[in-house]
Amino acid sequence: MTLSMLVILLGAGLVYLFIPHDDSLDPVRPISYDMELVTARRAAPYPVAAPVGLPGTWRATSVEYEARSDHGAAWHLGFMDPENEYAAVEQSDGRPAPFIDEVTHGAEPTGRTQTIDGRKWTRYEGPKYDALVLEEKAVTTVVTGTAPFDSLARLAASLEARKG
Repeated sequence: MTLSMLVILLGAGLVYLFIPHDDSLDPVRPISYDMELVTARRAAPYPVAAPVGLPGTWRATSVEYEARSDHGAAWHLGFMDPENEYAAVEQSDGRPAPFIDEVTHGAEPTGRTQTIDGRKWTRYEGPKYDALVLEEKAVTTVVTGTAPFDSLARLAASLEARKG
């Protein structure tokens, strides 16, 4: 049995040595979200927000639009910022408090606001994500993630909300 185990370990070691692996490669796989954005803008009961004019160093990594019973129609668009920190745009026409709690992973309002393009966003801070939250009559928009507030504000400033 020991001899069999030694042969297996030797074989696994040889396979590891001869399979190329490059640890310098970026594990983030950018995606295109054009089709999902068009579909969401047609389907959503509110103007869907997406960035316009962000530099190419911002890489989209995830996208989803879903009509949900617990949070209404929900839009999600995730990015890695130039410093490889996560930032996402989240929108919903459902009840704001549970939606904000879910997408910010329990972040709490700080009592501070930040004016971006003439609109007051509320700052939230949490153990996992920080966020900028804009509550409007028909939709709540949250820009959240591990990115610092200046990156979150840059993403928020680039948002253009349109109906499809």
